[in-house]
Amino acid sequence: MRKRKTMDGNTAAAYISYAFTELAAIYPITPSSTMAELVDQWSAQGKHNLFGQPVKVVEMQSEAGAAGVVHGSLKTGALTTTYTASQGLLLMVPNMYKIAGEMLPGVFHVASRAVTTNALNIFGDHTDVMATRQTGFAMLAESSVQEVMDLAPVAHLAAIEANIPFLNFFDGFRTSHEIQKIEVLDYEELAQLVNHEKLTAFRQKAMNPNHPTTSGTNQNPDIHFQQRETINQHYQTVPEIVRFYMKKINALRGTNYDLVDYYGASDAEEVIVSMGSSTQTIQQTVDHLCASGRKVGVLSIHLYRPFPLEVFLEKLPATVKSIAVLDRSKEPGANGESLLLDVQSAMYDAAIRPTIIGGRYGLGSKDVTPDQIVAVYDELLKPKANQKKRFTIGITDDVTQLSLPSKGTLDLTDPSTFQAKFWGFGSDGTVGANKSAIKIIGDHTEKYVQGYFHYDSKKSGGLTVSHLRFGDTPIRSTYLIEHADFVACHTPAYLHTYDLLKGLKKGGTFLLNTTWSQEQILKNLPKKMKRYLAENEIRFYTINAMQLAMEVGLGGRINTAMETAFFYLANIIPTEEILPILKEEALKSYRHKSMAIVEKNQAAIDRTIELLQEIPVPSKWATIEVPKRTSTATTQFVREIVEPINRQEGNQLSVGTLVRNQMTEGVIPVGTTAVEKRGIAVEVPEWLSDRCTMCNECAFVCPHAAIRPFLADEDELTEAPEGFIVREMRGANGQKYRIQVSVEDCTGCGLCVEACPAKGKALTMRPYEEQKEQALNWAFAMTLRQKENPAKPGTVLGSQFNKPLLEFSGACAGCGETPYVKLLTQMFGDRMMIANATGCSSIWGGTSPVSPYTTNHLGQGPAWSNSLFEDNAEYG
Repeated sequence: MRKRKTMDGNTAAAYISYAFTELAAIYPITPSSTMAELVDQWSAQGKHNLFGQPVKVVEMQSEAGAAGVVHGSLKTGALTTTYTASQGLLLMVPNMYKIAGEMLPGVFHVASRAVTTNALNIFGDHTDVMATRQTGFAMLAESSVQEVMDLAPVAHLAAIEANIPFLNFFDGFRTSHEIQKIEVLDYEELAQLVNHEKLTAFRQKAMNPNHPTTSGTNQNPDIHFQQRETINQHYQTVPEIVRFYMKKINALRGTNYDLVDYYGASDAEEVIVSMGSSTQTIQQTVDHLCASGRKVGVLSIHLYRPFPLEVFLEKLPATVKSIAVLDRSKEPGANGESLLLDVQSAMYDAAIRPTIIGGRYGLGSKDVTPDQIVAVYDELLKPKANQKKRFTIGITDDVTQLSLPSKGTLDLTDPSTFQAKFWGFGSDGTVGANKSAIKIIGDHTEKYVQGYFHYDSKKSGGLTVSHLRFGDTPIRSTYLIEHADFVACHTPAYLHTYDLLKGLKKGGTFLLNTTWSQEQILKNLPKKMKRYLAENEIRFYTINAMQLAMEVGLGGRINTAMETAFFYLANIIPTEEILPILKEEALKSYRHKSMAIVEKNQAAIDRTIELLQEIPVPSKWATIEVPKRTSTATTQFVREIVEPINRQEGNQLSVGTLVRNQMTEGVIPVGTTAVEKRGIAVEVPEWLSDRCTMCNECAFVCPHAAIRPFLADEDELTEAPEGFIVREMRGANGQKYRIQVSVEDCTGCGLCVEACPAKGKALTMRPYEEQKEQALNWAFAMTLRQKENPAKPGTVLGSQFNKPLLEFSGACAGCGETPYVKLLTQMFGDRMMIANATGCSSIWGGTSPVSPYTTNHLGQGPAWSNSLFEDNAEYG
């Protein structure tokens, strides 16, 4: 029986590419980085490729440089590969023309991702690969992790056979990071598929001073046109070569891959054409509609370039009356997107004349769900005159009226499949724990598994939602979980921010990580949550994983405890079996760091179950009156854009709402992080006034401008809340001094405590719950008017009396970048223009819809803009 392993799409592509690669030129870019990292790691470990040698890995200074290395390496007869996405792929385009023009068999593996336009988007769609379709590369697409394992070899084998380079692509994040249990091809069986005669011919035409040639010449008008036409015969053979190797894979795997795959009714009248991960959801929807008597089907494109015209027409049912082509890209100004135009062209010579409409979907990893697909099939049922020739799905377009309406959530996941959602906090280990969990289930049971991890753009400190599915049937639900059997909240700060229990099934389980006692839980839980728990008979458990992690020496890493709790409550593997497995996984994961860390994690595993508490849910909660949500926002932008997005409801915003808030060009107002008030710190600093030396060093090092010195006069202090303690400020004409913390903006990093030079420390970290009243003190401090600076200019003390014009960013707790930029804004912020380079600074500095850059009392502040990563100096 063939080996089955649990892995993501990037790992599958890296595994296959390593086999066929002699030199890999790399430069990391999300979401393709894992491929390059794994190849580099395996090379360092001495892993052999099909030719009995480790891959040579060259890391360059940019994607353009990596493409140059690929070109040069191929010219010397080495099988060469690279891995990229988005702007990184576009930087390779000039070399791609060269590589294709010289008929060199390189392979680019692409985790396809949105191209930066008005905004950076690190998530998946096809705009990057569609921008390369004219380069001469053959293009092969996969829709699942298993398909990456099965069809990536076809790209390498066909490139060698055809002397044509291949771009092998799959959806960024949805496939590249999705974890599935798949069948793995052995290197020994792949080695038997290589055409060594063609490989030798490639090596023999390599540049060599023993038989020198000249290439890359300049051509004049007399022969250039003719020379470009000489390649036609080679491209004409590519489809059959790809089909030949697909048949070889089919023989190994018992599959039925073709250049174009058809799924659905043999007499279908409505057919969708698509490629990538959406085809899995479309197939699921086809089964659902066919079961109700509809005649529908889907054509999944694998070979996109050269477009397989004959096979496409061969697979299309002769009964088809209407075709909808779905493109995961946008080409402004075109009569339709790329795949639509290809299908229209293919149908020109067809014997049948169905209507053909085209739609856009899933840009920037927008979720693609069965209800959206049903809407497309329903559109195809309409008379031709009433069909929308161009449409969008998954959004509400109330401006150009292109969107198709959905009839509501439709979850076609097998009801027996267990579905679990985990709300985590970037850097708390939640995602790592859930990757571990899904791999354990995949490797230690016979169940099919799927793991997908939904992030915001922030790194440490951002929201993460893990979606795990496992069951006895194959999982084709390439969309987020709508109806969960289990929900865990790993960060209590989320209780009042997100609708955590939405979709949790009746009788399901809710696990909350919290420091609250049972009495505090019964008192402080949001009313909406209480009502849901009671109405839906939810089993409610809590654990204080923060305290456990600290007691065993793991700091803020709660992942081990939460993973153990999940396995116990979900009861997938008996407790007496899962605990040894978890301990073994801890050994594998942490032994390279130290055995002490392994032992701490194993101690957390041993203690977790005893700390789980089941909380009885009072039946009277079912009748609790839930107040309507009200907004205290002072601006339309905050009310209509910021607040819904911060509630994870941005998917519901319409096109018109964005237009009304002047977001067409991607411009957002400044100073908007001030309304977020995330309250994510477990502990926050408390000021001990009698120990303070009034040096301002705590404010100086704070990455988030969440702790600041304030000056107040006697008149202002008459309005001060109780507990607003002040000190006499030296040399400030009777002004009073106070250090004030914004507990709701603090991340709890503790840098201020570390920096405090006072004997005995003038700051101490205290539990967030005990310091909540400081929010009132902060609100009062923000009303104090700016005073004349009492300190010398150019000093630490003096700089911190100036208002920071960078505040409350989404940077990681303890960030080392933001204190410097914050200081710059305190010195020069009213006349700064910032050209930013894409990276961390573009995330904490400009993650829509909020900006941490703000203004002084005159409305002056830093003007910030970001172009790309590689053009920063030139742009500036």
